[in-house]
Amino acid sequence: MSLTSDPPVDLAPAQVPAGDPPALKTVPVRHPWRWVAVAVTAVVLAQFLHGLVTNPGWEWDVFARFFASDAILEAVWVTLQLTFYGTALGFALGIVLAFMRLSASPFLKAVAFGYIWAFRSIPLIVQLLFWFNLAYLYEELSLGIPFGPSVWSFDTMGLVGAMSAAVLGLALHQAAYAAEIVRGGVLAVDGGQLEAAAALGIPRLRQLRRIVLPQAMRSILPNAANEIISLFKGTSIVSVMAIGELFYQVQVVYGRNGRVVPLLMVATAWYVLLTTALSVVQHYVERHYAKGSTR
Repeated sequence: MSLTSDPPVDLAPAQVPAGDPPALKTVPVRHPWRWVAVAVTAVVLAQFLHGLVTNPGWEWDVFARFFASDAILEAVWVTLQLTFYGTALGFALGIVLAFMRLSASPFLKAVAFGYIWAFRSIPLIVQLLFWFNLAYLYEELSLGIPFGPSVWSFDTMGLVGAMSAAVLGLALHQAAYAAEIVRGGVLAVDGGQLEAAAALGIPRLRQLRRIVLPQAMRSILPNAANEIISLFKGTSIVSVMAIGELFYQVQVVYGRNGRVVPLLMVATAWYVLLTTALSVVQHYVERHYAKGSTR
């Protein structure tokens, strides 16, 4: 009986041909339609700019005369005041409403939900006109025993002026949307972090201030900035109350001189400039709260 075995295997390394291997030929990805889109966009933009410069209907001399006039600058200041007060009061109330909806109390949840439902359902112009005509609806307000004699009463005729009614309407309307923005940002924070903080004995207020809000701001800021910009442009709606904000003042001026297009361009330019400034502020605030979360 004989044993057979396989032939021995040559374990020597394979012979590598002398010299460097041939370089691979790389072919870049071509995007012909991208360049077509760029060319078409450039042509359309060039035509639009050419029309802005050469079309006499724009009346750029009238635009330059009124862009920085005293009446327009005062109207811009009124617009900024409405935006600031509406935003500050609206988000202050919105934060309270957001945490009422997040609370464990069914009563607080119901009150916050009812407020948000009502003020998101009623158009802003209706709310503004309601507050503006408060004295017509309620000639006198009083404090005392419910359905009984009053202890103290006062006349409502001079209680709410045009500017106060505008701020009140904008703030109460803004609060309903701010509440949902804040609530969504808080819900975006992982609940496990709060559980860990509670296990470490960190007080609830410190949990909110040092753990929840810094992380929630990443979700809150983009939506909040959109709401602020929308409120800034939406202040033009108070023109129905004859308040001298930017759009109303532009209407007054072109109502006198008939130069509608250049005066509308004055308002448009101011809205674009101030919206751009708000966007720049938004960028830096977002970058501050994004520390440690992005590479």
